Amino acid sequence: MSKIVSNATPLIYLAKIKKYSLLKSLYKKIIISQEVKIEIVDEGKKLKKPDALLIEKEIESGFIEVKKVGKLIETTLELELGELSTLSLAKELKIDEVLIDETLARTAAKMIGLIPKGTLYVLLKNLKSKEITFDDFLNILNELIESGFRLKEEIYIKVIEEAKKI
Repeated sequence: MSKIVSNATPLIYLAKIKKYSLLKSLYKKIIISQEVKIEIVDEGKKLKKPDALLIEKEIESGFIEVKKVGKLIETTLELELGELSTLSLAKELKIDEVLIDETLARTAAKMIGLIPKGTLYVLLKNLKSKEITFDDFLNILNELIESGFRLKEEIYIKVIEEAKKI
């Protein structure tokens, strides 16, 4: 895999736990919309969030590329601007996969023919490729939750069961 368009949440939480290496082992480049950059870097810096500086550093290094969206797609679902711009940018760039965690946005992605992947996918994919061990997987998952990553109990159980199979 080379490129993926990402929404804010996966980038924020992987930055919070300092695990961008998990993204770098899967992708050569992460593309974000100008709206997502404003949300995670500009607003994050105003709020003095350390993850905003880490993400800004990845933009400066070229790993994360910021692009302007030409035209926002229309959807019947009520999405936030960052989510809408992420889906729009993916369609515009003809990139099928989007890194997005929010349930409604994942539904919208599927409705317009995109393949939503999330933070948990990144962890499982790294486990499968032996970039991390099962113990690492569990530790990273728990670090995410401790840093505020919201995960329903049934999804938590399901992802651990999936990881055990790998």
